[in-house]
Amino acid sequence: MKTILVPIEDEDSAKLPLAAAQAFAARHDGTVFGVALRAPRFQVVGAEPVVAVSFPVTDQDDAEASEAAKRVFDGASVGQSGGASMVWREDGPLDDVALGSFSRVFDIVVVGRPDAARGLPRMTTLEAALFDSGRPIMIVPPNLKGDFGKNVVISWNCSTESSHTIATALPVLRKADKVTVLTVPEAVVPGPSGAQLCDYLKYHGIEAGEVTAPPTGRKGGAAILEEADKIGADLLIKGAYTQSRLRQMILGGPTSYLLSHSHLPIFMEH
Repeated sequence: MKTILVPIEDEDSAKLPLAAAQAFAARHDGTVFGVALRAPRFQVVGAEPVVAVSFPVTDQDDAEASEAAKRVFDGASVGQSGGASMVWREDGPLDDVALGSFSRVFDIVVVGRPDAARGLPRMTTLEAALFDSGRPIMIVPPNLKGDFGKNVVISWNCSTESSHTIATALPVLRKADKVTVLTVPEAVVPGPSGAQLCDYLKYHGIEAGEVTAPPTGRKGGAAILEEADKIGADLLIKGAYTQSRLRQMILGGPTSYLLSHSHLPIFMEH
């Protein structure tokens, strides 16, 4: 986890992701890279007849977006602590689609938890990094305080997505003071048990405890957060979307719930 990318659109949505990236980089002897994020294009739609007029982003818009994002990044660089290296990339501004492919040459992308009310951070930015990069993402909640990564909970649902995420997260787990494998009966698929996962982690030098939550009929995402709080977790590791995105949009699911409600930073991969 040596290269940490933070896409930046404005100060309010980038402040906490930048601080989290700096703390993560200091813990893993890494470097934080900043890149400007382009605001989405918009359309005005008229009726009778229906006409949609797009307003493309101009070169001046791009220049202003890059300058504003760099000011935010430079301000974070001045105030940084802990020895994390900071590097600005002139590759932007990137739209969400371009961010997904650009992220493939970094170890992890740090984004804010989406805020539907304000519009920033955007869900489309998170999804581009999650689905198109082939890399993990770190999702930072709007109320993050202090350090994280010392008391780590793995949300183990026995799935392929969880297995892949844990393999990527091994460097993070090795740095933790405490690791707990949490199995929530409301959110599992057929597969190896939490105890079997703990056995696997031992071979990677990671001593993990195993907790199986009592079945109480809770929603899976809510149960994961409640049990993680009981353990005192400061970081949650979870595979993303074991159920399809469409199913979760319609019926709900643990990933969708966590993206809306988690007060913990989440290390996530699909």
